[in-house]
Amino acid sequence: MKITELKNLTTQELQERLATEEQNLAKMKLNHSVSPLDNPMQIRAARKDIARIYTELRLREINK
Repeated sequence: MKITELKNLTTQELQERLATEEQNLAKMKLNHSVSPLDNPMQIRAARKDIARIYTELRLREINK
């Protein structure tokens, strides 16, 4: 997910995407603790995506 994609979404859509990404991250962490994932770098990518969403939401809050 790129920052340009996030800028095109509404605030409501960003909040929904944030919730789903956090759920996916929790599932990946649980699955990885039980049996290793094929690509553990997915966890890092998910954390970075969540951080990008939080950053965009914060920028919108500041610019109000």
